[in-house]
Amino acid sequence: MKFLFDLFPIVLFFGVFRWGEGNLDKAHALVQQYLGGMIAGGTASPAQSPIILATVVGIIATVLQIGYLLVARKKVHGMLWVSAAVIVVMGGATIYLHDENFIKWKPTILYWAFAAILLFYLAVMKKNLMKSVMGEAMKLPEPVWRQVAWAWIGFLTALGALNLLMAFVIFKGNTSAWVNFKVFGATGIFFLFIVVMGVMLSKHMEEEEA
Repeated sequence: MKFLFDLFPIVLFFGVFRWGEGNLDKAHALVQQYLGGMIAGGTASPAQSPIILATVVGIIATVLQIGYLLVARKKVHGMLWVSAAVIVVMGGATIYLHDENFIKWKPTILYWAFAAILLFYLAVMKKNLMKSVMGEAMKLPEPVWRQVAWAWIGFLTALGALNLLMAFVIFKGNTSAWVNFKVFGATGIFFLFIVVMGVMLSKHMEEEEA
């Protein structure tokens, strides 16, 4: 259930974008009617309408996530606050300037922000955030926890760079292809990394239990 909850904004973003692509006239009419006051110049082209609508829905979905957790008196993790801040700023720029390049930067900024936070705590604060998050679920030797932190730092940094490569080089000018990569490619890579990490860490957990 938590998995679906976390993917809620991404699923809505993708669904609205795909609908907008298949219904350009309707998407453009919605943007002109309801979002004109949020756009520089008061208008956007039909081709820009799907990404604008999807970005608006993504922002609203993220805000609703946080609102639900606050109303339910559940903890809002720092990662969600950071994610919300990034999508509001970069998404807001995308809508106002009707320029999809800003929302294309959003995943990279998010990945690099998380990597920077992990690095800051590890190098400056002498605290391993990965151990703080996962420590109750598994017991690992201290050197392994440090390797886990560095693995996540490296992975998030590389994934952020890969997003830029896809957005501005390989799929330059093809927002539809980039959206597919963001939703399916990046998400698939992310969970593949988690699976590989789980397999590698299981060996150390067995050694620790022994």
